[in-house]
Amino acid sequence: MKVLNLRCAHGHGFEGWFGSEAEFERQRDGGQIECPLCGDTAIAKGLSAPRLNLGAGRREPAEAAPAAPVPVPATTESIEARWMKAVRQVLASTEDVGERFAQEARRMHSGEIEERGIRGQATPQEAMALLEEGIGVMPLPLPAALKETLQ
Repeated sequence: MKVLNLRCAHGHGFEGWFGSEAEFERQRDGGQIECPLCGDTAIAKGLSAPRLNLGAGRREPAEAAPAAPVPVPATTESIEARWMKAVRQVLASTEDVGERFAQEARRMHSGEIEERGIRGQATPQEAMALLEEGIGVMPLPLPAALKETLQ
């Protein structure tokens, strides 16, 4: 199993596991590998440290007590990780109304239905029309990885 450090054209880093170098190249060339943050398929391989089994045949050391987890301060969290956390929060606290987004936003704005957090798809023209009507909207591009259950 090869564990590779990968990077998309936008500079987002992530890890990928492949059966071989040839399998990585086949999937990359076929556009099957995409950035979990932005969905970009222009993927480059970064430097990866190999795993060497130099101790084969040696006796196993006595089992040590597991080390206590080291708390990581929030300030070291990457911008990508904070963005993913924010997107997950939006997904958890809103209802997906799909292509009915503009219609539902107008109905809430006019008082026809109760206000609630919604998300969905709108064309750029629909979004501009909503803004011109005084209805606040914000585009939120979702990575493909968040649209499905993560494995």
